[in-house]
This record gives sequence, C-alpha cells and structure tokens, in this order.
Amino acid sequence: MANPKTLYQAEPADARIVEPLDMMTLIYQRRSGITHMVGEPVPQMLEAMGEDAVDAATLAARLAVSFDLGGQDDAVTLITERLEELAELGLVERVTDA
Repeated sequence: MANPKTLYQAEPADARIVEPLDMMTLIYQRRSGITHMVGEPVPQMLEAMGEDAVDAATLAARLAVSFDLGGQDDAVTLITERLEELAELGLVERVTDA
C-alpha cells in the first residue's frame, strides 16, 4: 500500500467525459481511449481533486465537507486504497514533490 503522503493528480476535466448511468458512472479517457465503469466514490473523488496534486488526507478533508466519512484515520486509509486503484487504472497519476 502507498504511503498516505503520496501525491496524486487527476487529468484535467476536459481530458475525460463523465456520464452518469444509474448507479454507475462511465468515464471515457480521451488520452487512452478507454471507458471505465466506476461507482461511488470515484466520480466524487475526481471532482474533489480538481487539477491539484493532493494526498489522501487533503482529499479526505475536501470530501468531508460534503460527505460523512466517519473517522479521519479510517477515511484516509480507504481513500489511499482507492487512489492506488485509480492510479493502476490510469485515472490518476502518482506525482513526486520535486
């Protein structure tokens, strides 16, 4: 599992097409030509990230404004796991603080 201080960055919003479909959301990546079918909280995470490079704690704080995430430590752990999954899918990129 990645360090919670790892930074992640989503592609700009205009680099993907997001289409809600009942309980799922389709995300088409223009760069790769791949359409991903995702559920909550992925669309909300990508939206909350904006174009910033964020760590899991920052993203948890942003999401906590609109959602009840429970305990902060648990939320950061879960968000770190989701961010790692999104990085493996190519929906977010791990970035280094250079």
